[in-house]
Amino acid sequence: MLPWYLNIDGQLVHRHVSPTLSTNDTELEVQAVLAGQVIGQVANLVAATHIREGRLVPLLLEHMTDHIGVHVYYGSREAQPKRVRAFIDLALERLLDPPQYVLTRKELVAAASPLARHKAKRPARAIR
Repeated sequence: MLPWYLNIDGQLVHRHVSPTLSTNDTELEVQAVLAGQVIGQVANLVAATHIREGRLVPLLLEHMTDHIGVHVYYGSREAQPKRVRAFIDLALERLLDPPQYVLTRKELVAAASPLARHKAKRPARAIR
């Protein structure tokens, strides 16, 4: 079980949390968070769209860290098949700070504000 990494007084601290839900299925975790069943530590790749659309509210912003990232691992560079190199190049192109997956601090603060939470809870109205 991975600990939660937090920024406390400028130091990277990890805390082991007793989970209500333990899974290696990111989509299952996100669905549980969206359903209000658990609080999760979800990566930007998954959370950004939900936060922007008001379905998720960021918590603990003052303890947020850049510690966890996305990593691509592969074997030796020698005799590397072209399809492997093509995948690596594509992954790097799509994952290096693309705006659709990376939330700015301003976006996070706005989404965490009480007004944003109030708007997210209001039901959608049909336009006539």
